[in-house]
Amino acid sequence: MEFNHLQFNVLMALRQGTMETLGDIAKECASSLASINQVINDLLKDQMIEKTGAYQLTEKGNQLIQTYGVENAIILAAGFSSRFVPLSYECPKALLSVHGERMIERQIRQLHEVGIYQITLVVGYLKEKFDYLIDLFGVELVYCEDYAQRNNLSSLYCVRHKLSNSYVLSSDNYMVDNLFHAYEYDSWYCTVKAEAETEEWCVFTDHKNRIRRVELGGFQEWHMYGPVYFSKEFSEKIRPLLESAYHRPGTKNYYWEDVLCNHLDTLEIFANQQSRKVVYEFENLEELRVFDKTYQVNSKNETMKVIARVFNVEERQINGIVPLKLGMTNRSFLFEVCGESYICRIPGEGTDQLINRQEEYATYRALAPLQFTEVLVHFDPKTGIKIAKYEENTRALNTENVDELKAAMAMLKKLHTSDIQVDHSFDMGKSIRFYEKLCMDRHAILFEDYSKVRANMDLLLERLQSYPLVKTMAHIDANCDNFLVDDDLKMTLIDWEYAGMCDPLIDLSMFAIYSHFSKDQVEHLMQYYFHREPNEDERIRVYAYMALGGFLWSLWALYKQALGLSFGAYTLNMYRYAKAYYQEVIKL
Repeated sequence: MEFNHLQFNVLMALRQGTMETLGDIAKECASSLASINQVINDLLKDQMIEKTGAYQLTEKGNQLIQTYGVENAIILAAGFSSRFVPLSYECPKALLSVHGERMIERQIRQLHEVGIYQITLVVGYLKEKFDYLIDLFGVELVYCEDYAQRNNLSSLYCVRHKLSNSYVLSSDNYMVDNLFHAYEYDSWYCTVKAEAETEEWCVFTDHKNRIRRVELGGFQEWHMYGPVYFSKEFSEKIRPLLESAYHRPGTKNYYWEDVLCNHLDTLEIFANQQSRKVVYEFENLEELRVFDKTYQVNSKNETMKVIARVFNVEERQINGIVPLKLGMTNRSFLFEVCGESYICRIPGEGTDQLINRQEEYATYRALAPLQFTEVLVHFDPKTGIKIAKYEENTRALNTENVDELKAAMAMLKKLHTSDIQVDHSFDMGKSIRFYEKLCMDRHAILFEDYSKVRANMDLLLERLQSYPLVKTMAHIDANCDNFLVDDDLKMTLIDWEYAGMCDPLIDLSMFAIYSHFSKDQVEHLMQYYFHREPNEDERIRVYAYMALGGFLWSLWALYKQALGLSFGAYTLNMYRYAKAYYQEVIKL
């Protein structure tokens, strides 16, 4: 007998208890009496059921049902959820409470309700936050090593050996009704119908509701949304496809669903259509506020409390939250209050070891007369949280535009020739020793020739000390991205965390290495700054600070990497500047 879905439903109905008539079975299975009559005859013939006054399941039928038992659930919980900043800075999205219940706990309880206790959580970002679930629910945690560099394909890949008759779930889904069962017949992906335009993955099915095609975006289409179920047969087929995709170049941004969509000809999966009022994937705080109105008043997030207090508004009036990827020291996001846009900066991991916020606060106060920093609305020197007006209609400086380069050098010259002074200085040697100690304390992996390069840096520091240097106010972190320019070449210089009294030529050097300038470009930059050819001592100082700056920032990146962050080729690029421009100084 070829076992089909209706036969499965009949066996499941009889598993719940005996039934007297075909009408009872038809009603339970939501099928016609004629169809049920045919199924019952087939099942009686194959001894899956028997009729002894009432219809009931035989041992053979029960054994068949057991092969469709759900064995486990895999919950993907490694991601950062960038669209939920600033809440996700403090708490993984999955651990947010909705109507008084954490989303991931609700899913686990729903799984337990149907007898599924083998539950694996794939974690990454803020992985420690999930540890309590081991004790509370007996779940297993699996850490995804490359969650920060890859999309969720890597999460499913690292637990691919666990795939069998399995639910594959997103940790931040919220199901009003329990969609899980102890037994499942087909592989399926939950779908809901969009009310209008959607950017979700829209599914197109055949007459049996098998998914045949997927397109990104559509109008009033059924689209992927919520939980997924893999049968054992499906798992066996998709496992090698996951492995192949994971190891294939160019798949860092792949979702596991990309693998599914690319192989729908061989992967049989059906659309499990559900109401929008049953399944929720909260894309951002605005959507969560609509569903759970407590978030309009109190998101239980410290940064949101600060913003509400600063602007004297309720949290519901903080809107338009967008994460920003600018900067490597801080986490920042854009938001709106009363129609005005602002940027909030939150210090990143380990920043309290690197930045003196009291000194940064003093810098902003001292620079106020120059009026070319961002406009501060709030600065807390204890926490480092900073709120500034968003510079409308501006962009980062274009290092290929000569006029913009000249304007940037003019701005630095104005800073260096001003009478602005602060009580703190930037000491390159001291900073290198400090970052070096941080790296050693964290057992950061240093370069193979570190000792040799470190000795060369000491020689440069000694050489610089031989100059009768006059210290001025310097930005220190004069990254080209910190120069915001509008169409009229009006500039704003932002992010003064490292600023202090120092040799002013350090700013030219930092600008050069952050812009990845060649030697010829550095020569032009010095001419724009001096309005003449630099003399030999000036050129040596610029080159020396380029080498020392490269060395310093490579240590900074190594320390950050020891904290679990990654900066790709940045570390190598900075270290290369240390070596190359040490040689340039030697030549001079």
